[in-house]
Amino acid sequence: MLHQETILFVLLLAVLGLLLWGRWRYDFVAFGALVAALVLGVVPAEKAFDGFGHEATIVIALVLIVSRGLTNAGVVDQLGRFLTARDRPVPLHIALMSAIAAPLSAVMNNVAALALLMPLDLQAAAKAKRPPGLTLMALSFATILGGLVTLIGTPPNIVVASFREKALGQPFGMFDFAPVGGAAALAGLVFVALVGWRLIPAGRGSIASQSGFDLHDYIAEVRVTEGSKAIGETASAIAKRLRDEGSELLAVVRKGLRHAVWTPALTLSEGDVLVIEAAAEHLDKLMSELGLEYLLPEHQEKAALEDLTLVEVVVPPGAWLEGRTVRQSGLFYHFNCSLVGVSRRGRRIHQRLGELVVEAGDVLLLLAPETRQGEIIEWTGSLPLASRGLVITKRSKAAIAAGLFVLAIVLSTAGLLKLSVALAACVLCYAALGLVGGREVYLTVEWPVVVLLGSMIPIGAALEASGGTARLADGLLALTSGAPAWVALALLMVVTMTLSDVLNNVATAVIAAPVGMAMAKALGVSPDPFLMAVAIASSCAFLTPIGHKNNILVLGPGGYRFGDYWRMGLPLEIIIVAVSLPLLLVVWPL
Repeated sequence: MLHQETILFVLLLAVLGLLLWGRWRYDFVAFGALVAALVLGVVPAEKAFDGFGHEATIVIALVLIVSRGLTNAGVVDQLGRFLTARDRPVPLHIALMSAIAAPLSAVMNNVAALALLMPLDLQAAAKAKRPPGLTLMALSFATILGGLVTLIGTPPNIVVASFREKALGQPFGMFDFAPVGGAAALAGLVFVALVGWRLIPAGRGSIASQSGFDLHDYIAEVRVTEGSKAIGETASAIAKRLRDEGSELLAVVRKGLRHAVWTPALTLSEGDVLVIEAAAEHLDKLMSELGLEYLLPEHQEKAALEDLTLVEVVVPPGAWLEGRTVRQSGLFYHFNCSLVGVSRRGRRIHQRLGELVVEAGDVLLLLAPETRQGEIIEWTGSLPLASRGLVITKRSKAAIAAGLFVLAIVLSTAGLLKLSVALAACVLCYAALGLVGGREVYLTVEWPVVVLLGSMIPIGAALEASGGTARLADGLLALTSGAPAWVALALLMVVTMTLSDVLNNVATAVIAAPVGMAMAKALGVSPDPFLMAVAIASSCAFLTPIGHKNNILVLGPGGYRFGDYWRMGLPLEIIIVAVSLPLLLVVWPL
């Protein structure tokens, strides 16, 4: 048995070392460790892949799909206008962004919440002409803190709840994490907004770092629809509103005639076509806010848009499409593909898009069936740009998307359905509504995380079965021999939090949860405060960029260095422990 423990400890140390080295992907490292454990006989062959069917693994995958559905429904895009004022002080901006980020992270995956809000933060930095590094780390930390509040807010909570169900027969509920996690999150958010951002070295990042490549705005044509907010407004008023958003209204086309924007008394009406210059990521937002729609061929207008996605391509010299209009190319008739925007190296375009002759170097924004994008690129001889996740937001379905999600949470919280079943039903409804396409379901799941968790769960179970976790618990208890139980609880939090800073938070929770349970058993106290301590500490990885995916996401755009994170992260982790520890003893008595 000792031999088995030794092998498992060596494997875990090897995983930790390889992840710190950073040369290999974490999912490959974890899966390699699982294979090694199977070959060495320390994980039974019949339990090799139990982790991939584990409740925690399934829930994490489903949460990611639900998050994508909520994104596609435009649940938070309406906040962008309010959050991107150019003259707002940095502390107030961080406070407002955090007030949105934390609750959002509580009800959806915190990585998805950051992905939704990061473009808004970058846009605000550009408008205010300040380095994005002043606020991006604060936003990342806010989304991590918000995940402490609910079961689905962060993967470690799901892992710990599933472990409790296995060990005690009952998992933690949806909002069992809220009393302690909520207080810790609130204290952390106050620190981040008032003090934390000031600890980041000045000048981190630059305005140019907001975009992955230098791409000018698109010229696009959109139509004023029935019920649009633009109806009855003057063109000049709409032009001013778009300019405030960083876009430009170039002209209004009515019954085939082009009118200048500043034409006196030009009032917009249904059916007018607006020629807009805007960034690709802003087009969809503008259309939703004003009630506009892409100008598409009549046949395509009647077709369902659920299977159509936006794709950006550049036309190289000698491409078959060069010298032709998109109408002449037959793209629509062959592939049901339409041109919705053109970027021509910053030059203004005066022809209608349907009459525009494509030139080498043009970047085209196409609306096309996702399954035929490869054929379209090959047919036209164009080159695809790196995907930026551009989607057609279906904001008309935002209310029903949010309602279905709330219903799933209510049914789970009331104990009428298991969380995995409720989320699975929500995903099926989203698919039926066209909020997530069939292919998008699989593309949305972060498979490296699934592989990591599926690989680590059998190793963690084997370590527990071999007595390894009990040995770890004995070691921690020996350090606090003779001290009150709360000292052992504090030590568990500190060790788990430190481990999470250098190891993936899911893997940390898998390892630390059995250790916490063993410590409680040895002390003869309730295991709940120890498990809650593991959940909180596993999620609070603020010292390094590798401790949490959100920290990695802002590393490049924020222009941060590896050593920047501890400046705000160390005092934040101290605050989390100082606030959480006494509350754990009150809410979850020993």
